[in-house]
Amino acid sequence: MDEKDISSEPRFQSGGVEGEGDVVVEDVESLKKALTEEKARAEDYLANWQRAQADFINFKRRTEQERNEMARFANATLLVNLLPVLDDLERALENVSAKLAGFTWVDGIALIYRKLQTTLERHGLTEIKALGETFDPNLHEAVLYGDGDEGRVIEELQKGYRLHDRVLRPTLVKVGKGKED
Repeated sequence: MDEKDISSEPRFQSGGVEGEGDVVVEDVESLKKALTEEKARAEDYLANWQRAQADFINFKRRTEQERNEMARFANATLLVNLLPVLDDLERALENVSAKLAGFTWVDGIALIYRKLQTTLERHGLTEIKALGETFDPNLHEAVLYGDGDEGRVIEELQKGYRLHDRVLRPTLVKVGKGKED
């Protein structure tokens, strides 16, 4: 081979020909830079994936909670419509005269009232206690004011009810405004 052929072949070792070592070093530096950029991009993808996974888990948890809550309160409208019937039965039983109290049909109506009340309680309906309690606008609706301890419920005009932990119907009350001098 002559000298001209040897000089035209590519060299992979540093040294020898001037400038060739610089090209190899530049290639290594550019590869390191590219590797660093790809590592950063991979970490960014991983972080985004983890965030998306956490968002999905939260979404699943939230929809499950909403589904459970919907099931718990699905009967709310029906219960609200049954409350006046419960009130009417209670008023009827409270106003039974002494002459009628011994009849079996009156006992039958009392039994129906207790069954209805028990069934509603089994579905999460509870009565809101009001008489003698401190007035709470979250639980009570003041319709009258009268002489009595200030801020205390002195009379219950209509019972209020909760369905689980929510107020279904507030108690209609008469609230004391203090003693008149």
